[in-house]
Amino acid sequence: MSGRRPTERDTRRRELGQNFLVDQRVVSRFISSLDLHPDELVLDLGAGTGALTLRLLDAGVDVWAVECDPAWLDVLRRNVANHARHRSARIVPADLRRLRLPRLPYRVVANPPFGSTTELLAAFLDDPDRGPGRLDLILQREVAAKHSRQPPQSLRTAAWAPWWEFRLGDTIERRAFRPQPRVDAAVLTITRREPAILPSRLSPRLRELLRPAWSE
Repeated sequence: MSGRRPTERDTRRRELGQNFLVDQRVVSRFISSLDLHPDELVLDLGAGTGALTLRLLDAGVDVWAVECDPAWLDVLRRNVANHARHRSARIVPADLRRLRLPRLPYRVVANPPFGSTTELLAAFLDDPDRGPGRLDLILQREVAAKHSRQPPQSLRTAAWAPWWEFRLGDTIERRAFRPQPRVDAAVLTITRREPAILPSRLSPRLRELLRPAWSE
């Protein structure tokens, strides 16, 4: 992309914090590492044009492809319709931060907008009883590393740690995205603790106890 003038689409992606993973080798390696099981429900948040959605369908899982940008919804629908021979994704036109969560067991596989990380994690981790069984997220590497440190060095992570385990995965170089971000990314895997360290009813109380000490 060196020397290429940014298009209107590039500008829009930057304004919305969209850094789409476009390197198909990286996409394939990421999806193949996830231990997916046929017919499980997977949420792809910030699905964009469907780079992850299509590979998830190939893996035989049921997909909710969540996208709020009208500019990409038609492209996403068309790509899914043209690609999936035996399965179809449910296209969900919604802001991922205000998504109505499934009642069935589910997991999350996503390359969400980098600027939405804090709100995204809170939406899925604050209530352990409603959260997914596992999240595999492509985030800014510094953010992924911060949440995976042991013992937790982030107070937000400490508030989630009794119910969730955090593991840092592979680094993904910035050149694998379009538009290219200023920093590399990495995979953050979050799995539900079995058993949990504390009862889930204590989650709101622990967050309120720690909230005055953390900064955004």
